[in-house]
Amino acid sequence: LAVRADPNVRIFSLDTGRLHQETYDTIARARAHFGIDIEMVFPDPADLEPLLRSDGPNGFYDSVDKRRACCRVRKVLPLKRVLKTASAWATGMRRDQNVTRSSIAKVELDFGNGQILKLNPLADWTSEQIWGYVRDHELPYNPLHDRRFLSIGCAPCTRAVGPGEDER
Repeated sequence: LAVRADPNVRIFSLDTGRLHQETYDTIARARAHFGIDIEMVFPDPADLEPLLRSDGPNGFYDSVDKRRACCRVRKVLPLKRVLKTASAWATGMRRDQNVTRSSIAKVELDFGNGQILKLNPLADWTSEQIWGYVRDHELPYNPLHDRRFLSIGCAPCTRAVGPGEDER
């Protein structure tokens, strides 16, 4: 939808260094399918190296605090860094994903990132509408979805969702 609205839209993805191979393959397919660049945003080595020295590569398994520290270094700080270069950004967040997202607005100010404009254009779409759009337009998607991975992030922290479980 973004590429259709503006073929020169800036698209980025956070590469935490711990993504599933299927995610990297999907990024490659999307680049080819849409003929676009997808800017990869990485953790700052100055933040990552001390974390890895103190906790090791799998320290996030040790405690909730260490998991949060890992997410901060690999996702939160890189996102903040890239959003400093933007006046607005769009997400794929939807109200039906879980109770914490049930009241997200389609347009809001992102107070955590310099009060830039945050767009949630799919806020009122359902999962069924998303998948209908993907099928109707033959869009590339992550094959992990076919294995009940409904929300896909880092490989160590992402798992398939069981029947009746919350999507996130």
